[in-house]
Amino acid sequence: MDLMKEFPDKYFELAIVDPPYGIGFAGFEKHYGGGNALAKTKLHKPFAGNDLTAPDKEYFQELFRVSKNQIIFGANHFISKIPFDSSCWIVWDKINGENPFADCELAWTSFKSAVRKFDFKWQGMLQGDMKNKEERIHPTQKPVALYKWLLEHYAKKGDKILDTHLGSMSSVIACYEMGYDITGSELDPEYYRAGIERVNKHTSQLRLDDIINGD
Repeated sequence: MDLMKEFPDKYFELAIVDPPYGIGFAGFEKHYGGGNALAKTKLHKPFAGNDLTAPDKEYFQELFRVSKNQIIFGANHFISKIPFDSSCWIVWDKINGENPFADCELAWTSFKSAVRKFDFKWQGMLQGDMKNKEERIHPTQKPVALYKWLLEHYAKKGDKILDTHLGSMSSVIACYEMGYDITGSELDPEYYRAGIERVNKHTSQLRLDDIINGD
């Protein structure tokens, strides 16, 4: 909230956010016995807020103020706080087999097109792109491929991107690879440091690849 207050109305062309859903995810693994479906993460700790409380209406009011368009993951858990209907929900099919977790994740969007679906396996240690397997550092981490797909379909060159809940910083890596400026925040200092380390490692590797390939 403090970050968004620093920006004028409609400063960001697109906000892609993944706030806490308020479902107590940190205890989900033990309660439902779904631990085998989870990938091991670098930091064995719950994230800030422990996912017990979803953002309030004031958060969404501020989000809509500073951004022209929005993609909001988990909105099916707090849709009553978003005062706008949407024809364009995004469905991420995680192709995650038989386990107690959701088969898909939903994102509310402000766009006027039809419902769209993105297929990408995200089942414990199994990922949709095993040749470029991502290090898991956050319990609710989303793949870089998902954010790249969102940018390809819903952003335009020169757009400024906002992510209020950076988490694993997959959104930052996707924006870096695709040439978008991104502004974001993360409450948990340990996850922030781990995310920065992940981004630096990834971008360093990309620069090394450019040198090797002579670009």
